[in-house]
Amino acid sequence: MKMWIDGQWVDSVSGGVMPVTNPATQEVLDTVPAGTPEDAARAVAAARAAYPAWRRVSAVERAHMLHAAAAKMRDRFDDLARLLTLEEGKPLPENEEEIDWSLNTIDYYAELGRHVRGRVPPSPGEGQLSLVLKEPYGVAGCIVPWNYPILLLVWKIAPALAAGNTVVINPASLTPLTTLRMVEWAFDHFPPGVVNVVTGSGSAVGDTLVRHPDVPVIAFTGSTAVGQHIARATAGQMKHLHLELGGKDPFVIADDAPLDAAVEALAYAALINTGQVCTSTERVYVPRAMLPQFSEALAERVARLRLGPGIEPTTDVGPMIGAADRAKVIEHIADAVSKGARVLTGGQIPDVEKGFFLEPAVLVGVDHTMRIMREETFGPTIPLMAYDTFDEAIALANDTEYGLGACLYSHDARKVRRFYEEVQAGTIWINDPLTDNYAGPFGGMKMSGIGRELGIEGLEAFWQTKHVHWDIEGGVKEWWYPY
Repeated sequence: MKMWIDGQWVDSVSGGVMPVTNPATQEVLDTVPAGTPEDAARAVAAARAAYPAWRRVSAVERAHMLHAAAAKMRDRFDDLARLLTLEEGKPLPENEEEIDWSLNTIDYYAELGRHVRGRVPPSPGEGQLSLVLKEPYGVAGCIVPWNYPILLLVWKIAPALAAGNTVVINPASLTPLTTLRMVEWAFDHFPPGVVNVVTGSGSAVGDTLVRHPDVPVIAFTGSTAVGQHIARATAGQMKHLHLELGGKDPFVIADDAPLDAAVEALAYAALINTGQVCTSTERVYVPRAMLPQFSEALAERVARLRLGPGIEPTTDVGPMIGAADRAKVIEHIADAVSKGARVLTGGQIPDVEKGFFLEPAVLVGVDHTMRIMREETFGPTIPLMAYDTFDEAIALANDTEYGLGACLYSHDARKVRRFYEEVQAGTIWINDPLTDNYAGPFGGMKMSGIGRELGIEGLEAFWQTKHVHWDIEGGVKEWWYPY
């Protein structure tokens, strides 16, 4: 496959290519250009050239174009979901949900983008008019991770385009294929230069976008370390950043939680996409008296989950994305065991010939001295820790540098209220983990990032604000010179 720059399929100026591998079979699916800083600069130039005309396209027409993109995605729904499964690994039902969420997000922002342009506040005097206008920035650099490459891309480009910006996309090197096909199948009717895709490493392409003076907005999802690098690299240019970074999300099981429902909710929250989600549950707190029964039921449930390639209909848990990612999870488990934790089930590499599979693990006897409770694991682990009071549970939930999401299972309204008011996280889920809302903002607190995606906040992230003060009558003012 080739890159999409200025309405054309092009190779890298270097002529180099990168393989894209199926993590379930380790087979090469295709190759894409190994983009260079020169390729990224070429895409920025195309986006900058297209911007003046694109920002003047009416909001209604932009909405029609976005709706058309969503409709084209519906027409190729099965193709996109299947390709995403092959290159990213998670089970097909999860990727069908990702594609469905993505195209509906495009439709949402198509309408939201023509709903508002600003506001008219009261003017300071008679015969005057004050306008608050929302205007696009220009070129938005969108740098996307591999775990939800279409959904997290659409959360950026749909509001960016609806707001009147042009975009340059740098997909993750591990999962660029579905992005390229989506642009080919769904965005080919946009004017040349409005949507561009440059494949290649973050150090070559992403860093060029971050540092380029003609890219005033960077929208990034990824690790906290890379987010810190972006913040440092752009400090001198005062770019507008929205950074969705790492997480170490807690799940508190309250003493009134129904055991069976809480077990099912937790298994889903921790193991969807093999635990490779920024909002995956990575720390679990259970009442001490409840822990033996709860951990036994959870271990039994997790042990019944079926591992396999995501494309197979019997698969519940797919492969991890790569060997290094799997090795990190195994290290976290080993560190916990060395400090006194016990594995109730899983944590082993299954006896398969190929693929980066790892049996989901349930651990007990963990505490906050262990890496598995402090660092982002990003894999199929469920560490369970006992607590004695709800005050302690809230303190443990907040005992982290991260603040992306947090879950609670309880039907006690007093506990629920305390939890959502006191836990420091950008999204709080009560009894329904990891459910997003097109109209509700998503993003983190503390080291989990800055800015918000989704909702009106996601659109405003791609607008800058201008205040216009207009004295319609004009005339000399009494407070002008001379005093």
